[in-house]
Amino acid sequence: MSRKEIKEWKWSDFGELNQNQIKKKAEQIIKVMSLEEKAWLMSGDKAILSVVPMLIHYNKNPIPAGVLGNLNIPGILFADGPRGVVLNHSTCFPVSMARGASWDVELEEKIGNVIGIEAKSQGANFFGGVCINLLRHPAWGRAQETYGEDPYHLGEMGVALMKGVQNHIMACAKHYACNSIENTRFKLNVNIDERTLREVYLPHFKKCVDQNIASIMNAYNKVNGEYCGHNEHLLREILKNEWNFQGFVITDFVYGIRNGKKAIQAGVDIEMPYKWKMRPKKIIKWVKKGDIPEEYIDDSVCRIISQEIRFAKNQNSELYNKDKIASQTHTNLALEAARKSIVLLKNSNEILPLQKNDIKKIAIIGDLANTENLGDKGSSRVYPPYVITPLQGIKNEVGDNIKVIYDEGRNPSETIDNVKDSDAIIIVVGFTHKDEGENMTFGGGDRDSLTLKPKDEKLILKLTKSFDNCIVIMEGGSAIITEKWRQRVPAIIMAWYPGMEGGTALAEIIFGNTNPSGKLPIVFPKSLDQLPYFDAKTKEIEYGYYHGYRLMEKEGYEPAFPFGFGLSYTSYKYDNLKIHNNKIHKEEDIMVSIDITNTGKIEGEEVVQLYVGYPNSTIERPKKELKGFSRIILSPQETKNISFSVKPEELAYYDSKEKKWIIEDGQYIVYVGSSSQRKDLLKQTFTIS
Repeated sequence: MSRKEIKEWKWSDFGELNQNQIKKKAEQIIKVMSLEEKAWLMSGDKAILSVVPMLIHYNKNPIPAGVLGNLNIPGILFADGPRGVVLNHSTCFPVSMARGASWDVELEEKIGNVIGIEAKSQGANFFGGVCINLLRHPAWGRAQETYGEDPYHLGEMGVALMKGVQNHIMACAKHYACNSIENTRFKLNVNIDERTLREVYLPHFKKCVDQNIASIMNAYNKVNGEYCGHNEHLLREILKNEWNFQGFVITDFVYGIRNGKKAIQAGVDIEMPYKWKMRPKKIIKWVKKGDIPEEYIDDSVCRIISQEIRFAKNQNSELYNKDKIASQTHTNLALEAARKSIVLLKNSNEILPLQKNDIKKIAIIGDLANTENLGDKGSSRVYPPYVITPLQGIKNEVGDNIKVIYDEGRNPSETIDNVKDSDAIIIVVGFTHKDEGENMTFGGGDRDSLTLKPKDEKLILKLTKSFDNCIVIMEGGSAIITEKWRQRVPAIIMAWYPGMEGGTALAEIIFGNTNPSGKLPIVFPKSLDQLPYFDAKTKEIEYGYYHGYRLMEKEGYEPAFPFGFGLSYTSYKYDNLKIHNNKIHKEEDIMVSIDITNTGKIEGEEVVQLYVGYPNSTIERPKKELKGFSRIILSPQETKNISFSVKPEELAYYDSKEKKWIIEDGQYIVYVGSSSQRKDLLKQTFTIS
């Protein structure tokens, strides 16, 4: 095959090739490439000075890497995420943590599908926004970019987003691995034992690899003394060899690696976004000196070209065009995501939903009620064409039939005078990009506190002392400690950063047009001492086996709001839990079924959760772990039978000495219910032998 013939290939015809055919095509290209051309593919194409416009509007246009015109190789055209495509003015969905609260994998795949369409419509072929870092501690500034604290839940949601995106373009899971402190991310060393790494911090990445994700992005931090981008154990031994990952590894931007030679030896394939530590001249020099085998370069290039071939599908102008970007169909999906993400945490005396016929005057209080609060303004920032704030959403909902008073709440005494005689008082409080997010010069970073700001707590306490009809809406990227005021407020809603249609969804829930159905993907603690150690300034930390609900249950702590918790305007009854074979072999799936009945008067959506416990384990294990969930719709008085299938390998633990996964013989407990708290769960036992 000549260079001329290869250059004349029409890449858009390659979309239907199978894996073997794709690899053959890639190998044909590699045979005619010079070492310099191969090295060119292994780093971004941007000049280092391009950092200036990126600081003004990061990733406004796709960021190229390895575009090679003399062989017609398209390269990587990078678009970031994860709350939407960061290019230009795309649809802005609720942040990933909010979508994690939906527990809706079908919805998440639809969101991925929209992201893929909008990215490709704007010239990208690569989405770097499948963020599945495990939330170890809610103070992590970028908590909003991931789905929650549980490896199983993270894996299911990450795979769903990936599948949707990869209907159209390459998807990338990040940040591999143990990335969950923001302020010292460039210097931090995470010490972690092999069992904890394998069981807690890697399973969700493996799920994406098993589903054939195109790319993995290495994290900035160190793991056990080695930067992730230099970590051969993580990249080459586990990811590429043990898991048989067929895609390519890219670095996080700029400081994703410190030494190009070490990075290539460890298993990095592309440095982003510049030609710096892995620039072609260096790679050529290392190969010629024998420091790096050319086989490593060929392997990297084969991986890159294979994925580019795999996703070089036809440009269908009816599917991929500018009219699709933030179209009505896409923004409607953002609204659906917001509806399903919002969590009702408290509703004493059924104060919600508000009945319009009983209300003449409503007061909306707080700066955030009238703020376009979409979350972090770092690399995940999306610029939608419009944003519906809580205030605007409520005004749109009530029209001229109810008087709406807005007060910023800066002077509580004046606010009390302004809102007297209101039939309902809605207080919107929480955080913004200045308080949490990617660590930028203008704000972000890890949270200084898990409580609300003192002025917000003071406002709530003042208002609840004068009025008994206060509803608190919280915005933020992870858990908020509410102990100072929680008992004083009849209703609390966690809205997260709810996206461009968040205000519409909030209004629908407040007035009962939508029944709340979100469930917490993280624990909301009562105090900091219920959480693992966290220091935003540390450069060295140990990540232990327990965090979140696992730690709460181990220590016997009672959280403010447990993992998996969320209220509804209807009620559900769980009954008839069955395990269809109580004694199984290690090759058999565990088949579980349960009846769920909507015992209320309105339609609702319930998230059914399945946990497994290990009462007789020979080693220390969590009291129980999430191993399945299902979101269902139930009409009033309707009963549905829900089935789960759990693979025994999901119940294995990692033996560090034997370096293998072990499924123990013995008794297990299946728990099924509406949250992780024991009172919400039915249980049955089964035995593996």
